[in-house]
Amino acid sequence: MSWLTRHRLRRYLRSSLFLAPAGSIVLALAVAPVVRWIDDRTQWTLLGFGAGGASAVLSGLSSSLLALIVFAFSILLLAIQIAGGQLSPRIIARVFRMPLLKVILSGFVFSYAYSLAALSRIGERVPQLPVALAIAASLASLAVFIYLVQRIGEAFRPGTVMAKIAAETRDVLDAMYPRALAPGEGEHVALSLDPSRADRIVFQQKVSGVVLAFDAEGLRAVATRAGCVVELVPQVGDFLAVGEPLFRLYGPGASSVAERKLRDSVALGVERTMEQDPAFGFRIIVDIASKALSPAINDPTTGVLAVDQLHHLLSMVSRRQLDTGVVRDASGEVRFVYRTPDWEDFVTLAATELRIYGATNPQVTRRLRAMYDQLLRVVPAERAEALEREVALLQSTLDGTWSNASDRAIAGASDLQGFGSRAKGA
Repeated sequence: MSWLTRHRLRRYLRSSLFLAPAGSIVLALAVAPVVRWIDDRTQWTLLGFGAGGASAVLSGLSSSLLALIVFAFSILLLAIQIAGGQLSPRIIARVFRMPLLKVILSGFVFSYAYSLAALSRIGERVPQLPVALAIAASLASLAVFIYLVQRIGEAFRPGTVMAKIAAETRDVLDAMYPRALAPGEGEHVALSLDPSRADRIVFQQKVSGVVLAFDAEGLRAVATRAGCVVELVPQVGDFLAVGEPLFRLYGPGASSVAERKLRDSVALGVERTMEQDPAFGFRIIVDIASKALSPAINDPTTGVLAVDQLHHLLSMVSRRQLDTGVVRDASGEVRFVYRTPDWEDFVTLAATELRIYGATNPQVTRRLRAMYDQLLRVVPAERAEALEREVALLQSTLDGTWSNASDRAIAGASDLQGFGSRAKGA
């Protein structure tokens, strides 16, 4: 099985909302005869249901559970629709990957399927234990439904959504950039390859899409065996159209590499994911903030909450050695090269749109200024220039937005809450 096939399978298993409920149906049908067998051996008689009463109870439970399942899905889809419109459509895909949601919906389906299975076994002798288990599962489903409503209400709050996205982004940053930036180490200089000297170019065929992920180890192994250097042309998150360069190969062994091996090492999709793309986490948070700052919504407090999360992420990135995209073999020879975002890319992504869209909201501009001030105190000296440039751009934007000097001074102050808490030392 190729890396690409495994990648697609993993994505399907993570995102599918079908598999877990389908599995719960199989589990219910498997559990039902086991419970009936136990009941036959123990002759359990605690509830004392007759055939008519048991049938009525199980019929009512199954009907109620079906209605509960339909209602739960309706609430979920409505919440997703509202959140997608108010926050960002980018969060919809994340909802269907929530493990808790899959577990809860699978529990509902299990209870429904088990009730039907127990109902089908009602005969002259009423199996008491299956009926009791069906009642218990239904009551548990009702309690879990109430919990689901509460969780949906909490999960789609702007602050909660952005905090979860930031947490996922931090995990990706830890995986992609595990090395801390040593004092005085400075930025690594990326390996420069001359595209005009490439010995071979592999172009994208058949389908276009966004680059989601790639198999770095697999590409290193391919290049090592061929004795060449493989360069991935697009960066993760870039859109790649049919006919555009996907790989450039350098070295005498370039011609021996099978194109299928190369193409099976890169995953394309319709939209970006955070699998190997921490910048996409920044992108989603900025999108939520940008929508909140639109005239139609006008929610600067959500913008401030977004800056809080971006502040934390930038602080984390500032202390990491950002990979220059060079993978070497065991002997130290460069074998695989790819592009990655640098420190300026992260700063620009986090700051530019919020500065432009939030220029008329002093709450946002004050929080942005506080973020710059706080980061300038902790970032390595070689990474201060990008922040100083953003401070200057923010001031220039405020100068062009606020004609009144007093208002301009208020909007340009440093405040970690937007309004209410001047940044200490500012």
